[in-house]
This record gives sequence, C-alpha cells and structure tokens, in this order.
Amino acid sequence: MSHQGGANTGGDGTMVHTIPPSAFPPPLMVSEPGSFAEDTIRSRKPTILADILAHNTYPPDIVRSLESLRDEIASHAPVTGLSRSGDDVAFWQRALAPWNGRSWFELPWFLAETYFYRRVLDIVGYKLPGACPILGLQHAGDPFAPQKAQALRDGLVALERHIMHVPQANPVQDRFRLWLRRSLWGNRADLSNIGTRDDVDADDERRSEHILVDHGQRLWELFAQGQVRHLDVVADNAGAELLSDLGLIDLLLSEELVQRVRLHLKGQPFFVSDAMPSDLEDTLAALKQDIQPTLAALGARLVDHVAAERICWQTHPFWTKCLHYPQLPDDLRTTLAEADLLMLKGDVNYRRLLSDAHWPPTARLEAITSYMPASFVTLRTLKAEIIVGLAPGQAEALSRRDPEWRINGDWGVIHLVEQTEMRPEPPDGDGAS
Repeated sequence: MSHQGGANTGGDGTMVHTIPPSAFPPPLMVSEPGSFAEDTIRSRKPTILADILAHNTYPPDIVRSLESLRDEIASHAPVTGLSRSGDDVAFWQRALAPWNGRSWFELPWFLAETYFYRRVLDIVGYKLPGACPILGLQHAGDPFAPQKAQALRDGLVALERHIMHVPQANPVQDRFRLWLRRSLWGNRADLSNIGTRDDVDADDERRSEHILVDHGQRLWELFAQGQVRHLDVVADNAGAELLSDLGLIDLLLSEELVQRVRLHLKGQPFFVSDAMPSDLEDTLAALKQDIQPTLAALGARLVDHVAAERICWQTHPFWTKCLHYPQLPDDLRTTLAEADLLMLKGDVNYRRLLSDAHWPPTARLEAITSYMPASFVTLRTLKAEIIVGLAPGQAEALSRRDPEWRINGDWGVIHLVEQTEMRPEPPDGDGAS
C-alpha cells in the first residue's frame, strides 16, 4: 500500500508538509561510540539482570542462563535466539534475521532493548501465548513484580501529597493543569532507568520551565469544548506514573470532560515497569483499600468508572515488539482510529513515533507523524537522545545549560498533534502481530 500525504496541525495551529516513512533518517544504533544507546546495553542491561536476580529466587539453571545473557552482552558474542515456543517466535526470528551473527552492540537500539526483555522472559520461563508446556517446568511470573510492588507503595505516598496540593475547590481548568503535569512528571519514575528512579515527588510547578514543548492550554481547550468524547491512553510505567494517569483520568471523567477512556496496556512484562492489566488491577485495589481517605475516595470513583464501562483496557502484541507506529497492524490501527484523541505516555511511545531515528531537534513532529490514525498528545520526560519540535538554537543552549538534558528525565514535552479530517493511508511496513 502506498503512502499518501496527509495534513497535520501542531499546537500552534500551523499546517505542515508531511514526511513519508521512506524518507526517515537512519535509526539510533548501539554501535555509536559514547551514545546513551551504547551505555544502555553496556551498563544498564547488566544492572537490570542483577536486579532480577536480587529480587527473585530462581533455580540454578535459570540463574546460570541469566548470567549467560549478561556474559553474552559483555563479551560482544553473537546474539542468541529464543529457546522456547510461542506465538511471537517467528516474528523475532524475522526481526533478527538481518543481524544474524552480530553482537548486541551492532543492533539498532530499539531492537536491542525490546529483544533483551523478550530474552529475559524466555529464560525465566514466563508463559506466553502459544507456548507449548514443557514437562516439569514451573512457569515463572513477572520477573519485575517485586520492584513494581515497591514502586506502587512509593507512588501512593507521592500521589497523596500531590492530591493535597489540588483542592477540589479549585477551578477545573487549574486542576486539569496540575493533573496533566503530574501525569507528565510521573513518567520520571522508570525502573528501567536507574538515573530517574528518584525525585518523582518534586514540585511539578517548579519544573514548569523544563517543559520544552507545552501544548497544555490547547489540550484543555479541546477537552473543555467537548471535542474529546473518547480518549485512548497508551500507558507506560506502573507505580507512580500509572497512579498519576489515573488521577488525570478520574478528573476528566468526573468533570464530564470525556465520556470514555480506554487504556492500552502491555500483555507481558516489558521494560521492567511497564503496566500490564494485573498492575492496573493491583493499583485500583491498593487505592480503594488505602487508609488515606483521599486515596480511598479516588479508588472508589475509579472502580465505579470501571463498573460503568467508562474505563476499559486492552492489550495487543504490538506493544511488546520492536515495531514503530508507522508499522501499526491493521486491527490496532482501526482501534486507535476510534478515539478522538490518543494520549501517548513515555519515552518508548515517543521513540516509536519517530521510528527511533536520527532526527534534527528542529524537525516537526507534525510532519513526521502524518501516518497516525488519530490526533494525539505525547507526554514524555526525556530519557533518550531523540527530540524534535525545538526552535533553532534551543538544543545547543540546553546542552550548555545541562549537558545531560536529553537523557536525565529532568525535561519533558506535552506535544499535541491535531489531525485533519483527511487521514493518510498507513505506510508500507511489517505490522504483523
């Protein structure tokens, strides 16, 4: 299917020309010396493996296999394939085929990261769809569950402090602004990035100058004018971020700013703290049972929204693969097109939008994402060396002020792209699920 140009507008309302995926720049590679991608594979992934071993009690064969994965990475050995069966094994074989015989340091960064988590599930015996039972094998649960449980406990404390600063007597527009920023900065709480695990309870208003692209006012106008009846939220992390997202969702539903919210969650463990349906259920239960009246009341309202089918959720294999948004499979594209607005949370969703490619910081997000099936807003704190939508010279000035601004989670965007009535056909790509 050929790509057809579409028309998009950004938060400033200007029309922009579109860029077809065939003209996208090359992807970020782990092989780029001194890059954050290289450091992620060299340092962060072994740390994640150490955390898995520290928080779980596995039999000796699984321990040895996790240590072998660590050694495979460190020794620059060829990347090993999956050992167990499952519906997605053929997909990963196709994805890795162009890189057969290469090490982890020679892969595209997004492929390396996503496949790393799939390898972990393969090693620990996490039961995936289509997997054949193996005699005597006790399938393990979520290897990141202990860390998620602690993140939920910490997140409840942070959320209660935030609610104290959002009095119900405030005008709804003010409360919307505060909850929107809490949802943005909640994205700092990322268990896959040790550099941004702390300080999720900092004053959101103090960080306002750190929002590099802020279309929050235009976003409020869309909600206030009744233009967003059906909101889809593509969730990111469990814990503090999911709690913040649920607070924003409760405000939107309770104030009749939207009629229905659909959450898109991961169907299996991914990037350590990514939210699965079980994480959402645990979060709702923890809120409703909390001893703090404000949290318990929020939990009760959210449970009522679920019972009234004003909140629902679903999973799709796309979310745990190495695919980008131009490669959306037809069924998920159709689902997302039903929404009046998509809210895309976090760094991985931002990287998917840009195909994790080497865009100049002055590139226009509106021009790159004409393939998207609906208007969207991306809420993301910067934890990867990829950013667009900045003014000329802005990136250079930020580098002088904060040399690690692209990766330390201290800077964020609330970037809105409004689609026109005419949406383009999806581009060619491997969107098989």
